Amino acid sequence: MGDHAILISASERPGILSRLTTVLADHDVNITHVDIHIGPPSSTIYFEISVPNGRLQDVLRGLEGLDGVRTVQETPSTGRIYGKRIIVMGGGAQVGQVALGAITEADRHNIRGERISVDTIPLVGEAELAAAVRAIIPLPRVQMLVLAGALMGGEITAAVKEVRASGLRVISLSMAGSVPDAADLVISDPVQAGVMAVMAVADTAKFDLMRQGKKRF
Repeated sequence: MGDHAILISASERPGILSRLTTVLADHDVNITHVDIHIGPPSSTIYFEISVPNGRLQDVLRGLEGLDGVRTVQETPSTGRIYGKRIIVMGGGAQVGQVALGAITEADRHNIRGERISVDTIPLVGEAELAAAVRAIIPLPRVQMLVLAGALMGGEITAAVKEVRASGLRVISLSMAGSVPDAADLVISDPVQAGVMAVMAVADTAKFDLMRQGKKRF
């Protein structure tokens, strides 16, 4: 099996996704990720797939032959282009400082062949933050969550525990509330928190987050 990504432009109509996936299934293709963007004049469907060796061109021709399909092209995968994702959320000032450390450190690793991207969302409110934390579980390529703020607890803490149970690691700034107790690592300096988040996910670094054992720095 070979891993590939394909980008399809198709008319927005009922059943188009079913017809696309039927072609993939007929060629024994395994779908590992899909994104759909709806908008005039056509929709864009992005697939990441595993294809039996030597059958990619047959798959592409089968998709191109479908009624309603405008273009089909192989494209680099989002994992290859954007790589691992670190998400930083919380208060604007703290998020900005974490992002400063994370982006600076990511640049150091990316020029050595890594692909690490940093996403930020300044956000306040217990319900809003808890919902945002839970929403990252199904997002692709996310490997680290950094919570940056002055006070977080309650439902946010429950959401952090759910995220960690799913396998995602969480770094928290040193703050009031119960979130630091639920995180994998607690760091007082927001810039250093961003740096350590990148080091924890980078293959070109030698920092093992799990060996820290819920330490505070």
